[in-house]
Amino acid sequence: MVFFGFETTLITLICLFLFIGAMGKSAQFLLHTWLPDAMEGPTPVSALIHAATMVTAGVFLVVRCSPLFEYSQTALNLVTIVGMITAIFAASVALVQNDIKKIVAYSTCSQLGYMFFAAGVGAYHVAMFHLFTHAFFKALLFLGSGSVIHAFKDEQDIRNMGGVRKKLPYTYVFMLIGTLALTGFPFLSGFYSKDAIIEFAYLKNSSLGNYAATIGIFTAFLTSIYSWRLFFKTFHGPYNNSKVPLNETHESPFLMLGPLLLLAIGAIFAGYFFKTTFIGHHSNEFWQSSIFFLNEIKHDPIPLWFLILTPVLVVISIPISYYYFISNTKIVEEFKNTNSPLYNFLLNKWYIDELYELLFVKPAKKIGSFFWKKGDLGFIDRFGPDGISKLIKKLSNKAGIFQTGFIYDYAFVMLIGLSILLTYLILN
Repeated sequence: MVFFGFETTLITLICLFLFIGAMGKSAQFLLHTWLPDAMEGPTPVSALIHAATMVTAGVFLVVRCSPLFEYSQTALNLVTIVGMITAIFAASVALVQNDIKKIVAYSTCSQLGYMFFAAGVGAYHVAMFHLFTHAFFKALLFLGSGSVIHAFKDEQDIRNMGGVRKKLPYTYVFMLIGTLALTGFPFLSGFYSKDAIIEFAYLKNSSLGNYAATIGIFTAFLTSIYSWRLFFKTFHGPYNNSKVPLNETHESPFLMLGPLLLLAIGAIFAGYFFKTTFIGHHSNEFWQSSIFFLNEIKHDPIPLWFLILTPVLVVISIPISYYYFISNTKIVEEFKNTNSPLYNFLLNKWYIDELYELLFVKPAKKIGSFFWKKGDLGFIDRFGPDGISKLIKKLSNKAGIFQTGFIYDYAFVMLIGLSILLTYLILN
């Protein structure tokens, strides 16, 4: 069939429109701008809805619609490309953000990109596995951030934190576990699911699959850098908050720490205990008809160098981050000064918000202003309620002239009325 001049199939169109809806739901590139702004809400809302359920619904939709997507390679390629772009875009932006919750929010956006490109290369079960493990460590990071914000009396800028490792020992440990899991540190939950996505992209043995694997590895390194930046600047180094004295910071009560403990257990063990069920050789027995695979999933041997590449990058990023963000911060500051266009590009989130302001917001405001001034005020109000009220006011002012209290004025009005009545009766 021909659609807007393009030769395509009906099933491809169905998949493309479904995916566009999923892009908005799961904050993919170009439809992502709502997610960081949604972090302004309460932290438990961010943890329970944004990290675990709501934003992942788009991924779930694509996976459950695998019987459709499997018959449209074009749609799958688009899913892969958008997922790759989202993963690296959000990770690059998170590198320079300073709001603790927005860093975690962009991290969510990046991990959703991983899930989508996993689905795009046909590894739907791996996408669901990462969705499952991600829920634990990302909710842990959100609630851990909430505990930090509580300790600093609503301060969210990581530049105004630091040096509270001993003051917040439990929050420190929980945030450490969440950070290790997010970065894919060996044998924590993120390690099993994120590395599986990269490996299945590699096993796709196609140009797009290789690109996805490469982007996945590089994004994993960026993820580790910005995650440890958040962690080290929050808990290590000098204390930088001038509004809240160090001795006034305090650990959160058990009511807040209890959920963190449960999530930390999941962040550590969920990947190990569920990997065989979700993505093992006999995972089809678990998924049954929930996921459809047109072709049998490959489980070919993967070179050892490829298997250890991502974990090695993740591990070496820890001392690198500590050196640049705690030990020798002058290097980062000099880099910002000498590469200010790049830094501002990332700080302003690739200028997507400004682009939308120019393309959509300002034209919409102009159109709205035109209809308001010319339509509402100039026509509807002028000839509607305002015009009628002005006419009535003028008539009442004229009629008020005859309200003098003299009998001859009232008699004159009565004669006018009688004349009008007689004229009407004669004419009819």
